[in-house]
Amino acid sequence: MNEHHPVSRRRLLTSAGAGAAGLAAGGAGGAVAHANLGGATHEAAPTPLSSVGSTARAFHGSHQPGITTAQQAHGHLAAFDLTPRGADRDRAAALLRRWSEAAAALMAGRVPEGDHTGVALDAGPSGLTVTIGFGYSFFDATGLAARRPAALEPLPRFTADALDPERSDGDLWVQIGADDALVAFHALRTLQRVAEDTGAARPRWQMTGFNRTPGATKRPMTTRNLMGQLDGTNNPRPGDADFDERVFVPDSPAADPGWMAGGSYVVVRRIRMLLDDWERQPLAAQERVIGRRKADGAPLTGGGEATAVDLDATDASGAPVIPADAHVRVTAPETNGGAAMLRRPFSYHDGVRADGAPDAGLLFVCWQADPLRAFVPVQRKLDRGDALSAFVRHEASGLFAVPGGAAEGEYVGQRLFEGG
Repeated sequence: MNEHHPVSRRRLLTSAGAGAAGLAAGGAGGAVAHANLGGATHEAAPTPLSSVGSTARAFHGSHQPGITTAQQAHGHLAAFDLTPRGADRDRAAALLRRWSEAAAALMAGRVPEGDHTGVALDAGPSGLTVTIGFGYSFFDATGLAARRPAALEPLPRFTADALDPERSDGDLWVQIGADDALVAFHALRTLQRVAEDTGAARPRWQMTGFNRTPGATKRPMTTRNLMGQLDGTNNPRPGDADFDERVFVPDSPAADPGWMAGGSYVVVRRIRMLLDDWERQPLAAQERVIGRRKADGAPLTGGGEATAVDLDATDASGAPVIPADAHVRVTAPETNGGAAMLRRPFSYHDGVRADGAPDAGLLFVCWQADPLRAFVPVQRKLDRGDALSAFVRHEASGLFAVPGGAAEGEYVGQRLFEGG
């Protein structure tokens, strides 16, 4: 491969192994048709088995990818700390440029320059997204503390937290999502290798998650978490009049700081679910904890998943239909001064703990224009009395500033380093 001319990861299928493809049996989708006309053999192009691999997302734009992108089947969250060498502003900027160039190539289904791993050569982009953010400590490490956003102040300690500091925070944060596991892994390894090659950053922690595969349901549906609940029903929607106001820093002179215009703030929490305890609960008890029906996500007050929750409804005895500590009541914007955030989580399963319980749960990822007006007040309310708290443990946490998207020829965070 000519390293100076990145090629499509699909090229391997069309340039090698054509004969093997012709031997594949089991349907027109994988077979190659042959016709002998005047002694010549003609091969028709194979019919693609799926469109999942061909889906490509744009790296460049006003916002970074992976924020409003539909949830992907496979994800990696990773944090890095700058090395003493990488704390130099020029070296930190060079790392971000290299990461941005690699991400743009990978998201377009191309092999980045110098990559010979072959991990995803026979796959398309598979809906890959790469998102990059900065932690509180990044600004101290690079001497840019004066340009650190006020909204990036460390999150307060919540009484239910049992956080592992080694799996929390970090100078740099990366979110990778894709609908193919090998494509997602390849992107992760590429960014890790760039950090290692430049000597600018070292891994701090990494978490792997998953969601439903596109096409697994008869129609597009809200994904379910490992408790079996629809997760994200009450999300802000891109069509909402106030969606951008809730999720993104204004892309205007009013942005503070200006380099965050078009960006967002992400809170990441590793939340272990006590699945043994949860699964022993009767269905009706589980539904009271959440405040929604498990089957279709409809509120206990009736209707469908999209029906507004009637927090004032009472039953025949006069008791609230939605219990006072039900999760849907505690998190409702109308009970939190209008606070709302865009939830975009992954589930995770990391084997079995020493006590035999599954080490599984939710990689909670939520996006907002200001965490002090969104995540913090809602989490404080949950901390004071949420029925779901008995079944979850918050074990890791991080808050990161995710700048706006890079234009063609730019790298993520360029405005931070070069003014604006």
